Amino acid sequence: MNRRRVLTALAGLGLTGASALALTDRLPGLDGSDSALPLRVETIDARGSTAGQVRVPAPDMPTVVDLFATWCAPCKEQMDALSTVHGEYGDRVAFVSVTNERIGGTLSRADVREWWRTHDGAWTVGLDPESDLMSALGASGLPFLAVADASGEIRWTHAGVASTATLRREVERALESGSASGTSRS
Repeated sequence: MNRRRVLTALAGLGLTGASALALTDRLPGLDGSDSALPLRVETIDARGSTAGQVRVPAPDMPTVVDLFATWCAPCKEQMDALSTVHGEYGDRVAFVSVTNERIGGTLSRADVREWWRTHDGAWTVGLDPESDLMSALGASGLPFLAVADASGEIRWTHAGVASTATLRREVERALESGSASGTSRS
């Protein structure tokens, strides 16, 4: 084997190992814990939301977390199920939708507010331009949903659009589980 191939192979192994170590320090579930959560997320003033910060998941209350983007067509579709389930459980369950889009340039807070209004958002909406929440949840695409129980444990995650019935079922499970342990993800 020539020297260049050996060095390339060793470098590749080193990068792979370093990447694996970095991931296990940042992503939940790989070591059996959700250690990156809870996180604080900046919120904006919009219908159902006030400017400031919010803890995700919410303390002492089941939480539905929706990761979205204003450019994402399936995210618009997901808003129908979220609006319906929020109308049914909004007083017993915290809802937070978070975009990882960066404000500035072509996107403003007013743009996010307008998207939110147009798609019937009526709960907390936040900004996570560094994708910390997306990383903590292990989300690799949008839309992405997570449901946490009242103890803050992520009980369910879903990539893509989830139906109203599925979201309702997972919210019910979170309400029933209280602080019971165990996570199911799909």
